[in-house]
Amino acid sequence: MTRREQIEFDVLFVGGGPANLAGAVHLMQLARNKNLDLEVGLIEKGANVGSHALSGAVLNPIALKELVANYREAGCPIEKDVRGDEFYFLTERSQYSVPFVPRYMKNKGFHVISLSRFVRWLAAIAEDLGVNIFPGFAGKEPLYDQDGKTVVGVRTGDKGLDKDGQPKANFEPGVDIIAKVTVLGEGAKGSLLRELSKKLNIFSGKVPQTFETGIKEVIELPEKNYFADSSANDIHTLGYPLKLDIHSGGFVYEMKDNRVTLGLVVGLGYENPMLDLYEEFLRFKRHPFVREIITGGRVIEQGARVIGNGGYYTVPKLAVDGAVFVGATASMQNPPALKGIHTSMKSGMLAAEAILEAFSKGSFTQETLSCYRDMIENSWLKQELHVGRNFAQAVAKKMPIKLVHLGIQYLTGGRGVIDRMSIQKDSGSLRSLKDDDLETSKQRYGKHEYDEALFVDKLTGVYLSKTQHREDQPCHLIVHDLNLCVNQCFDTYQSPCTRFCPGNVYEMEISEDTHEKKLRLNPSNCLHCKTCEVKDPYGNITWTCPEGGDGPGYTVL
Repeated sequence: MTRREQIEFDVLFVGGGPANLAGAVHLMQLARNKNLDLEVGLIEKGANVGSHALSGAVLNPIALKELVANYREAGCPIEKDVRGDEFYFLTERSQYSVPFVPRYMKNKGFHVISLSRFVRWLAAIAEDLGVNIFPGFAGKEPLYDQDGKTVVGVRTGDKGLDKDGQPKANFEPGVDIIAKVTVLGEGAKGSLLRELSKKLNIFSGKVPQTFETGIKEVIELPEKNYFADSSANDIHTLGYPLKLDIHSGGFVYEMKDNRVTLGLVVGLGYENPMLDLYEEFLRFKRHPFVREIITGGRVIEQGARVIGNGGYYTVPKLAVDGAVFVGATASMQNPPALKGIHTSMKSGMLAAEAILEAFSKGSFTQETLSCYRDMIENSWLKQELHVGRNFAQAVAKKMPIKLVHLGIQYLTGGRGVIDRMSIQKDSGSLRSLKDDDLETSKQRYGKHEYDEALFVDKLTGVYLSKTQHREDQPCHLIVHDLNLCVNQCFDTYQSPCTRFCPGNVYEMEISEDTHEKKLRLNPSNCLHCKTCEVKDPYGNITWTCPEGGDGPGYTVL
């Protein structure tokens, strides 16, 4: 049996995103005010805090003001203040200004930020307050007490295993990190929460979580560019490249230093198995209106990530014995507003208050920690989550029923025609391949011309994400049944993993001589977006953490 080092903390935060960092900062602030000495640790699977952080992002500063009142003076890395919003409906060749901007999407006075920079700034504040931060450590599995249900910490992943899982000369066993309270803030589709849910019925009675995939770039523009004399620097689009039946939208935000952040978000409840997310992203960029904005530009960083859009009714049980769940891990998004950073931060801060109360009682049971849920219900966070409680269910409908639901929800504060609408999992939405799908797909996507500056292919995009994985390690993408892939999935859906993955991780190889099929995996390309686990129609793919420190190396996304 492998001997493992054991480290103990009072509180362990798993994940270096905005929810956990805000929670850690707030916890230390509260503890300091009460003269309480707490040992607090935070582990992050990326090589650095911020390496895996990706968002749009327009930040509503409501939670930030509560956490760091003088955040501007404290050096918060704001790219630009939003000075105006523009909302466009795109057809194939034209754009039409939408005169009515929904109130949820009015961002004037908010801040355009780089999430990777923002969380690095929060991490520095946390360390100054005494939080022990350990980047490059991936939480691999939950640890339980002898009762098998009380969470007592996490085990980090082993390092130095070969492809067959055997220790190499430089093998380092993972560490058991023990804590009175473990806070899971892994981001959307958290792998530790998935494992916990197998034991603890965390999602029992909840509406299924649904997701979108966002592909994003930061583009450097010439000094004379679209935003140089524009009254608005926050642009959202609807329509092209996808039809209104598919939930999707684009965005372009101005950053400092003649840069913009640009992205396309696509709901993963789509039906067409031939839809290629990266190709649709390129089609969005090539639209005449978008191309005008980014003309003369050069992509300096690219990435992708799934985003939870399920809303209030998908929020899981938030506390179990010894653990609480925060941020995107716990569906803390406001889907109609297209925002989740401020809501995630607030959830982390309320979790910190609940944890402090648990320490005052000397009890860390589910019953004690459940005051966290009560705090959410009595805060502005509940109002933000509640307004989008049926949004994902509505946008999953076909036109024109979709507009009817959305319109009534808008007028009724999110209630709509039916309150607590149902929805199927994203993995169940694909239809079978039609006879003309292959030809239609060839015509739709054709051959793109890449200039290796503004328009890049998938592999160049992976390079621009600074993604790195040690090649000689066990594959972190578990395909449970390869025969299912080459037979049933190929025949029914034509291997959709080769198209919904934005990193070219999955390739179906077909022998010219024997026509034998083989699924080839390129795990070193993995962007950690987790689209594959969400969208695979058979639930045949499980995403797990590779070695700590591997994956993207985002710096400005």
